[in-house]
Amino acid sequence: MDPAGAGPPAAVDAAFGGTVYCDLVFSGAGLPAPGAEVYADGFVVTPGGTANRAVATARLGLRTALLAVVGRDLFGTHLRAALAAEADLDLRWLVQDAAVHTAVSVAVTDEHDRSFITYEEPGTAVPAAWPGAAPAARTCHVSVSEPLPAWVEPLRAAGTTVFGGVGWDATAAWSPDVLDRLGDVDVFVPNEVEATSYTRTDDAAAALAVLAERVGTVVVTRGGRGALAADAGTGEWADVPAVGVRAVDPTGAGDVFTAGLMAGTVLGWDLATRVRFAGLVASMSVRTLGGATSAPRPRDVLAFLERERPGGDFDVVHDWAAAGG
Repeated sequence: MDPAGAGPPAAVDAAFGGTVYCDLVFSGAGLPAPGAEVYADGFVVTPGGTANRAVATARLGLRTALLAVVGRDLFGTHLRAALAAEADLDLRWLVQDAAVHTAVSVAVTDEHDRSFITYEEPGTAVPAAWPGAAPAARTCHVSVSEPLPAWVEPLRAAGTTVFGGVGWDATAAWSPDVLDRLGDVDVFVPNEVEATSYTRTDDAAAALAVLAERVGTVVVTRGGRGALAADAGTGEWADVPAVGVRAVDPTGAGDVFTAGLMAGTVLGWDLATRVRFAGLVASMSVRTLGGATSAPRPRDVLAFLERERPGGDFDVVHDWAAAGG
């Protein structure tokens, strides 16, 4: 396994480590019954998984590094070319390994939800020890569903703000080990189902209270009902409604939300502004197909704010977007 184009470490605003998928997204159709065929009304091939967050963050103007493994197959080659076209996305830590098949997800989606069929191999998981030094970063994002990679701790010790997320637990065990790992991150961003399942609580507010005892900042996303957030360090608390849009595909909206939250953190915004901005860019992303391909740029944010004039205090965000990010 050779790092393609490896070079000396460089400071970045955000680093993402995790599995990258090639997403094949079909819209306007449900899953077919056995032996049947259905027709979609839309289709897109797009980077998925960790690449959703990396692309979304880069599009918001942050210098971004992607730490991931893809194959040297058709899908891996397509992903690398697509990702290379994104400004501010550094691929020096994206490994192409001939010994693995690129992880692939087929998403069947409508405006409300989506279903996935996924194939992945252990070799496409982010390595516990990175070949060469991980990039110095102001923020980074990793999954806490498993023990954190060894390269995360040195970054955090050097001052990196570590964001943690979780994936869907197909076993429905919702292991309490995840809660024990929250002490290794600074910000935890689950959705409401994940938050209530891991904490064994009945609603997002109760889950937030439990989680806030374990990690400095918690943001629980609630889809069309917005997000709840708490910062134990500053005592800030926020209940931010979602920005209403006509949804086409919710794929990757949570990833775009996290990207917005990380961007707001780098920019030094207060908790409510960070969460409001994250919700805005996430809502914007569901208006078209795909996760990474639908992530907005500062000019898109500016155009949306001036055209739609959503409720809430977006003055700081507007000024940032008007300045070009």
